Amino acid sequence: MMVAELANYLARIEDLHGQISGLITDLSAHALNWRPLDGAEDHATNSLAVLTAHVAGAEHFWIAEVIGRRPPTRDRPAEFAAVAIGAEMLIRRLQETLQETRDVFSALGESDLNDTRRADDRDVPVRWCMIHVIDHTALHLGHMQMTYQLWSGGKSFASPPWFERLSPNRPA
Repeated sequence: MMVAELANYLARIEDLHGQISGLITDLSAHALNWRPLDGAEDHATNSLAVLTAHVAGAEHFWIAEVIGRRPPTRDRPAEFAAVAIGAEMLIRRLQETLQETRDVFSALGESDLNDTRRADDRDVPVRWCMIHVIDHTALHLGHMQMTYQLWSGGKSFASPPWFERLSPNRPA
């Protein structure tokens, strides 16, 4: 059985993934790859495809590579060059990353939560890594919601309020 605190973090990550998937699921390749502004490097805006790939890549890095100590496979520059042919590939990537997160969380115990891991030549608390994934994903979900709204000419994506997204059986 998963530690309650880990189950709570996982529920937050699952909710964010669900919101991202719901936002992109019915969009065309054109919509997924559209960028609000042209630009390069720090002046570029990101498409929904790029933001989805980046969210999955960052979660993979912090959860699988840092916390789970799996071999490094992240290709961060490729995340920002992502081009989607459809939402299915992006949603599949999110699902694979979420399964990886579940697997890592299932292998952790209470003592692991108080541990640190090595990332980019510094020690970081395991809890910080998990909270960072939630914070980072939520930030980019907000970017995605604004990108969707700009692409659609001001129409916002209907998203249920937080209290409707949480089932009675999931931790709050």
